[in-house]
Amino acid sequence: MRVVQVSDCHLFASTEGKLLGLNTQFSLDRVLELVQSEQPSMDIILATGDLAQDSSLEAYQRLDAALGEFGVPTYWIEGNHDKPAPMLQALKGHKAQMGPLVIERGEWTIVMLDSTIPGEVPGELYDDDIEFLRRSLKNAAGQHIMVCLHHHPIPMGCKWLDTQVVSSADRFFEVIDAEPRVRAVVWGHVHQEFDGERQGVRLFAVPSTCVQFKPHSDDFAVDKQPPGYRWFDLYPDGRIETQVSRVQGIEFEVDMSVKGY
Repeated sequence: MRVVQVSDCHLFASTEGKLLGLNTQFSLDRVLELVQSEQPSMDIILATGDLAQDSSLEAYQRLDAALGEFGVPTYWIEGNHDKPAPMLQALKGHKAQMGPLVIERGEWTIVMLDSTIPGEVPGELYDDDIEFLRRSLKNAAGQHIMVCLHHHPIPMGCKWLDTQVVSSADRFFEVIDAEPRVRAVVWGHVHQEFDGERQGVRLFAVPSTCVQFKPHSDDFAVDKQPPGYRWFDLYPDGRIETQVSRVQGIEFEVDMSVKGY
């Protein structure tokens, strides 16, 4: 199964909206053009939060239309910049497309969690979220499981960013550790690539489709890497192949004097 992950689009109601001086609609369009050229046979798209910067219905509607062009099922989870009501409205009320949710596809189960705190930037999984995870893992039909959320459950090595880590990460990993079928945990939010492992479980973060954050920085810093996305091949025997792909040949100018993140 070929899975495509896009994240942290930070779209605005206006197609002219900019984040740190970068037009986020322009950068998303370039990333989706790359997906179109590289992914002729993908199976599903996962959009892992901060899909809009201003939580506007117009932004979500444009994203839904753009992803709908691929003709495959798409699933969204909320990020700290998002609001669920306009997201759901843009999805035409199809609650099964918005997390928390469970996707069953052959030998794989994908569990998508809501790690947001309303009105706050950091991540959290409340009692209901932990119970949803525990129940979803127990009842998973697949022999292999991927868990997705917006916020990072482990530190990324960026002091400023790691103040936003999921505060209930210990409880989260207690549940993950108790289910041997979990093969991967995937997140967005950090605007940078990450590929690691914890107790045999693969850990992945994805670049943003717009501004990138500089890895291993103590203070907020923007990286010069271009926007991108991640693809996964999930095999029936539990193997995972994955790679990040980035837009090439276009200069993405970020203006750090412009406030707004």
